[in-house]
Amino acid sequence: MRIAHVRERHAPAGAGWRLAAALGGPAATNPAPERWLDLEVARQHLAARDPRRAHNDVLFRQPITTLDDHLARGLRVATLEGILDGIVDAGGAPYTDDDAILDAGDLRFGPPILRPPAFRDFYAFEGHVRRMWGLRGGEIPEHWYRLPVFYFSNVSELRGPGDPIWAPRGSVELDFELEIGALVDTPAFDLAADRAEEAIGGYFVLNDWSARDLQRDEMPLRMGPAKGKDFGTTIGPWLVTPDELADARRPGATGPDLAMTAFVTDSAGHRTQISDGRWSSARYSFGQMLGRASTDVHVRAGEMLGSGTVGTGCLLEVKDATLGRWLEPGDSVTLSIDRLGSLATPVVARAQ
Repeated sequence: MRIAHVRERHAPAGAGWRLAAALGGPAATNPAPERWLDLEVARQHLAARDPRRAHNDVLFRQPITTLDDHLARGLRVATLEGILDGIVDAGGAPYTDDDAILDAGDLRFGPPILRPPAFRDFYAFEGHVRRMWGLRGGEIPEHWYRLPVFYFSNVSELRGPGDPIWAPRGSVELDFELEIGALVDTPAFDLAADRAEEAIGGYFVLNDWSARDLQRDEMPLRMGPAKGKDFGTTIGPWLVTPDELADARRPGATGPDLAMTAFVTDSAGHRTQISDGRWSSARYSFGQMLGRASTDVHVRAGEMLGSGTVGTGCLLEVKDATLGRWLEPGDSVTLSIDRLGSLATPVVARAQ
């Protein structure tokens, strides 16, 4: 299942997000769904046709609004499959021209989660870590091989597909970072690494923007990234449930064997490939990451995890061999992960 926050492109200002599910088959065979199901409209129709649904299933007793509210009710992402199952049971025919069906071309997509209570960003890909330490003239510390480490990032500047980004005040070295994002959809505490992925409701493409010049000033003080990171995180285009990725897993791999790429298109329309990595190259699985995150603390439903940057997944690693410069206004950055979709962001000038 793929779910997304959507609203019509020409909706009135201030219109709220609606929760929708992709139609037309799994992500492996239908990577860019053309039709989406408005889950609240479908819920109303199904409940009206069979009033027993509201008695037998909590999903049908209250309106479906946002994923945030759904999780706050104590429901997991997978319970939304009850709406899709109901349509299949009904034969699908009543929804052919129904107002529950939405055309992707008429929609704007928002962040898969709107108000995450926390965001832990990890450092899971050895290729990226080795390159970063090599740029400083050092080797990877042995500690990195023993435990997945993370820092807390900012959740107030979350962006969705198509939302613009700009270099923060005082920065001229804007960079992207290609990562996998994961959404925890049930409260977790002291999870074992080999079971922790069971608490993850879905995955998405994540762009952890960086201002490299600001970051370079901050990191020697050993407090971690701050203003070099907190100005923006982009996620989307939708949330993909774990069952959509199960057949891409290989024995012994930490994650599905799926390609991760990044392209930059400049103002003249010239497109340059920057990144070419694979999810399965991560040293740590999301189970190991969430196991570490939940040690002695309560992780809440709706919190986000980031994988850290895949090898080659930022300009800091490969700028000189690819684009030859940092990002600038007029560029567009497109990050893609097989089955998770493509996440495009325009770079604009900062308002003065």
